[in-house]
Formats: sequence, structure tokens, C-alpha cells
Amino acid sequence: MSTESRDGVRAQKEGTGGERPYPFTPVQALDLHTLYQQARKNEPLCPVRMPYGDPGLLVTRYEDVRTVFTDPRFRRSVPEGTDQPRVTPELMPMGLMEMDPPDHTRIRRLIAGSFTAQRAERMRPSTERLADSLLDAMVAAGPPADLVRDFAVPFPIGVICDLLGVPYQDRHRFHQWVTEVNQLAGGDSAPARLESLGELLAYMGGLIQTRRSDPADDLISELVVAHDQDDRLSEDELVFLCMLLLIAGYETTANEIANFAYVLFTHPDQLALLKARPELLPDAVEELLRFTPLTVCAAYPRYATTDVELGGGTVPAGSPVLTSTNAANRDPGIFDGPDLLDLTRSTGRQHLAFGHGPHHCVGASLARMELQVALGALLTRLPDLRLAGSPDSVDWKTGLLFRGPEKLSVAW
Repeated sequence: MSTESRDGVRAQKEGTGGERPYPFTPVQALDLHTLYQQARKNEPLCPVRMPYGDPGLLVTRYEDVRTVFTDPRFRRSVPEGTDQPRVTPELMPMGLMEMDPPDHTRIRRLIAGSFTAQRAERMRPSTERLADSLLDAMVAAGPPADLVRDFAVPFPIGVICDLLGVPYQDRHRFHQWVTEVNQLAGGDSAPARLESLGELLAYMGGLIQTRRSDPADDLISELVVAHDQDDRLSEDELVFLCMLLLIAGYETTANEIANFAYVLFTHPDQLALLKARPELLPDAVEELLRFTPLTVCAAYPRYATTDVELGGGTVPAGSPVLTSTNAANRDPGIFDGPDLLDLTRSTGRQHLAFGHGPHHCVGASLARMELQVALGALLTRLPDLRLAGSPDSVDWKTGLLFRGPEKLSVAW
């Protein structure tokens, strides 16, 4: 363990009730804090206290995380009279993500058909054309380029805009709002963040009204029909769902494209392997999903509806449980050499990067396809792509729930 890591562990003092302060700090680049490893080994039900709300229990072992995801005794809805552990001063409305069956099932069924593996494959040719056009512009401008600005962000924005029916020309406008909303989710409750949330909701409401008078072949139009004709969505559910699909449809993928590029740049042996064996690309994406921590911390707790035996202990009824998929994906009981990046790993697809069970990410197939196309295009079109500076010179986003570089300067 480095001196810096030891200092980070020593700085993590226990809270007033014996809980560890959480998120574990410092959060450095794409490193996974050593306290996760300690908790997984010695304290599988780790009491933690987030900046706001009640204390909770953090689970870090793979099988325990899967159990919380799938066992119906754990529910997402917050019991009356409790204060959800969180990093924000106020509760952030999360729509579908905070619902339980049957409401969760009702709404998820409305969108599931747009995110099947078959639908994603039908979108692959147009997605490849979009990647090529963005790389054409990068090559024409010449190095160095900012991979985040020039490719990682506009690429998934273009894909989700086409699927939802959001005008691509509005991307700079709504991307700024999404950035502000993500800062709000990361704990910054400045008035400007709340204003951006309101503006983004108003923007989505305006698109919905447009689709009412001028329907198109897109998901927003389908959801408008589900509300107006089938009465399967309330108006608030409709607006919030469209906003959530826009944010989730590109923000995580944009971060992962930049993160994966950084990981490959800093693992030159694996990058060389992938260039030599491009058929490894689908498995490489799965291994990168397993290996790369996307979130700063576990969030969105589930509540035990009864006493539950878990991790060699008992989760009392009513207790909030936080699940660290980052730590679960490094569980040595499931993955051999879990802290090593191995693009030939045969067990990589067992990862929990997209969750598991009823709340498994509905857009997982689309994200997989996008990540395969993005990495494949970068490796094919720019085989000499590399960091323009040292890995230590990369500035990382702060104050957000998701990790990623602010800027990734590259050359070729």
C-alpha cells in the first residue's frame, strides 16, 4: 500500500455512532479506495454515515450485493419516518430508480422494447457512422484533441437523441443543464443547480407537447401515447421519465468511453493485445466494465422490510443498505486476480456494473453496443492514439456521482 493510500485510510475516522464516514475519501482518479477491500474482507456489513440522512450498512461482497439486488425483502422506496442516507442536503427525485413493483414494473415495460439487444444491433450501423463522422472532424482539426469534448460526450448524445427524439442541435444547451443536475446529485445544492433541474424538466415538457401535436417515430412519442391514450403514465411520470432517459442515456456512457481510453492508455500491454486481437473487443468491454469504478460511492439504498441474514450478520428491518458494485466487481471469491485488468478474462461478464435483478440497467444492451463501437472506431481509425501528456496530468471531475476526466488530451 502506498503512503498516500495509508494516509487516506488513517484519515477515515469513525463517525459519532461508530460508523465510518462515507463516501470513503480521498477519491483519486479511477482508484478503488483500500477501505472497500478491508470492508469486504473483515466487515461485510459495514456501518457508514453519509453527509446527510440516517446511517446505513454498506455491503461490498459480490454475493451479498446480488442478494440485495434480487431479494424482494429489500425495497427501494423509503419507509415513512426515515431519512435516506445521501450526499445531498435534500432528497433527489429519481423516478423509476426509486420505485418498487408494481409501479416499477409498469413503467419499465413501457420502455423495455426500445432497449433490447436486437434493437441495439439494428442501431449499430448508424452508430458506427456517427463515430466515424466525429473522428473525421477530430482528424481534420489535428492533434492534440480533447477526447471528452470531441468524441466521448457528443457520441452517446447523438445516439440517445436519435432514440428519444431529442433535437441533436440542442445538445450544448441540455448538456449544460445535465452537468448542473449531476453536480446537484453529487451534493452541490447551489441555487443554480436547482434552476438547471427546473429548466431541464421544462425543456422535456416542451418536447412532450411538441410530440402531442406532431408525433414522430421515437420513444418520446411512444410514451406520450402511453399517457394520453392508454393512461399508463401520469404527466409527472412522463416528464420525469423522459428526463431520466436523456441523462442516463448518455452521461454514464460518455464517462465510460473516456475512462476506458484512460485505462487502456495506462495498461499498454492490454492495449497492444486488443490491437493485435480485435476479436477480443466484446469481452474487453465487459472486463473494462468490471475493472473500472464508475461511481464515486454507493448510492440509492434499499431498505430491509424484515430482518435479513446477510454477510454473516443480520440486517435489521427498516435498515438502509448501500451496495458497492465497484467493490463487488473486485471480489476475489468471484474473480481471479480481481485488481488486474485482463482482457482475456472468461468470467468478466459476471460483473455487476449494470446492476442485477429488477433494477438491472434497462439500457445495458445499448451501452454495450456503444462502447464496442466507440473503442473499435478509436482503435481502427487512430491506431497510434495516446495521451498527449502524462497520466498524472489528467484532471478528474469532482463533486459528481460519476467519475471521469474533465478533459482527456490525446495525440496520434
